[in-house]
Amino acid sequence: MTRPDPAALLTDLLTDLRAEGDLLEELLRPLSAKEWDLPTPAAGWTIRHQVAHLTWTERTVLTALEKPEVFAQLRERFAAEADVVDRGAREGAARPPAEILASWQDSRRRVLERLAAVPEGESIQWIGPPMGAPMMASARIMETFAHGQDVRDALGVPPVASHRLRHVAHLGVATRDYAFRQRRLDPPAEPFRVELTYEDETWTWGPADAVQRVHGPALDFALLATRRRHRRDGSLVAEGPDADAWLDIVQAFAGRPGPGRAPLA
Repeated sequence: MTRPDPAALLTDLLTDLRAEGDLLEELLRPLSAKEWDLPTPAAGWTIRHQVAHLTWTERTVLTALEKPEVFAQLRERFAAEADVVDRGAREGAARPPAEILASWQDSRRRVLERLAAVPEGESIQWIGPPMGAPMMASARIMETFAHGQDVRDALGVPPVASHRLRHVAHLGVATRDYAFRQRRLDPPAEPFRVELTYEDETWTWGPADAVQRVHGPALDFALLATRRRHRRDGSLVAEGPDADAWLDIVQAFAGRPGPGRAPLA
């Protein structure tokens, strides 16, 4: 099997990251000031807070890339102070919508440029484990999708399925053990088989003969792994008790899992 070229892989990921950001930007540009104040499913967060949070995170990535010693201090604060992220969102959301949007546009452009310049094999310090530029790009796609969905929910706009969901799903699968440890549970010893469908494609992870299995639509898994939908709102199927337990706690992101979403019904 031919291994993918790392440079080409990163280029493709950054192309997808730009596209996911463009999708959200198209939704934000025509909004009125009143719409920017619409509440999102995250308690206490309006659309302003969601975009301000994305800006805060992009700038945190830039700090990790450009000023690792400053980022090390921020990482300590993140571990010690539960409201660091919320404070960043509140402070950013206090600005006028046009400034919030412009700040995010500038920040995400700079992240794309800086990630493209990271040498192959170099690790980037992060709130969770260190990661290379490809994994960081995947993480940015995941977060843009997740908070973009919060905006879509506030506006009553349905989720969008795209091939970019594969990156979100990959993070959800790769963080299986992390999700269990976050809840002080022992990760399962057995590997899982995950099979997700998008249009006429099937994306797979894990051995084909695994007993513990998850299968269903990629969009449902991405929404569940980012904790933007309750498990009951999708059609994912778990086979095996460990796989079933995992779908209740899956999370594709580092940090506290939060309460998740109530069922839409």
